Amino acid sequence: MTDALGQSQVIPYLKELSNKGFEIHILSAEKQVNFQKKNELISKILTESNIFWHHINYTKNPPIVSTLKDIHALKKLAKKLHKKYNFKIVHCRSYISAFVGLSLKKKFGTKFLFDMRGFYADERVDGNLWNIKNPIFKLVYDFFKRKEKIFLQNADYTISLTNAGKKIIHQKNDFENIPIEVIPCCADIEHFDYNKISTEKTNELRTKLNISKDDFVLSYLGSIGTWYMLDEMLGFFKVLKQKYSNSKFFFITNDNPVNILANAKEKNINENDIIIKSADRNQVPEFLSLSTMSIFFIKPVFSKKASSPTKLAEILGMGIPIVCNSNVGDIDEIFSNNNIGLVVSEFNEQEYKNTIDKLDKNFNLDKSELREVSKKLFSLQMGVDRYYNIYKSLSQK
Repeated sequence: MTDALGQSQVIPYLKELSNKGFEIHILSAEKQVNFQKKNELISKILTESNIFWHHINYTKNPPIVSTLKDIHALKKLAKKLHKKYNFKIVHCRSYISAFVGLSLKKKFGTKFLFDMRGFYADERVDGNLWNIKNPIFKLVYDFFKRKEKIFLQNADYTISLTNAGKKIIHQKNDFENIPIEVIPCCADIEHFDYNKISTEKTNELRTKLNISKDDFVLSYLGSIGTWYMLDEMLGFFKVLKQKYSNSKFFFITNDNPVNILANAKEKNINENDIIIKSADRNQVPEFLSLSTMSIFFIKPVFSKKASSPTKLAEILGMGIPIVCNSNVGDIDEIFSNNNIGLVVSEFNEQEYKNTIDKLDKNFNLDKSELREVSKKLFSLQMGVDRYYNIYKSLSQK
């Protein structure tokens, strides 16, 4: 819960569900560095929302062994807590916690909600974290794929982030009729609201960052990490710069700038055209408000069919059009049904030129219409309502 992801993609939902009358207990594994920094803040937020927080220390090394150790510790504490609180539902976010949920279901009969978040084992392979040419990682991959099947077979309900992910599961033998609800990564649209950013604040930031009012600002939000294609996004920017000479690429990220600048230099992109700023959650909307358009390219691999980028909801909430790539999650469906920007299908200069030629019609899209799409598809309230209906259904069985 002390990670940024816990604060954006777990706590906001649970606060609302607590307000709707459910007694919520969180069991999490916490990284010590983050825990020391954020423990008091998170404890205060959760206590004020009548949410009980239990946690263990997260361990990373040695690989595999540390994960097994964490699973054992989580199971042990979960069983102890269940004997005290008699949980009706165990809501498991991703695969590691699903080991705990399944064990409680088998031992105590609790309802098991498998919130899978994506195809975990395939993500590890697609992200080059597990090399299955290595016999050990092949064994680990096969183990998790077997467990994935068991989780799906035993879950009282499964959550998929995308319709594409749901379709893949339902096409498999034995899974045609299992109950699956699609709940994408949602955003607090009240927080990501361009109406709350004053003109004075925008002008102040422009001056500070040396951005003129007429500059075309292409923004990127978030960490670069495993899935996001920095080289290709820089390649797109280079072509953009040829048409719009006043373009600047604004990275809103807590990543080390050295890697971004080194990649830009390799592409002969002027360092003065790259702006990199770290931001806490409160600063992100202000920085995003400087954008003409925002970009994200994600590796179009199998596991990303189940991916729902949180930044999509946040950027649209700010009324900013987007350029991204196809074959990721429900991106193609979302963009064909809503006028919110452009999709590239290939990563080459000609495709970038073809896309940029269409930009004049797209970076002047109505901000309020873009925000309405975010509200319709990704509002936190929509996500909460879907979870509420599942909780209510399972608690009555």
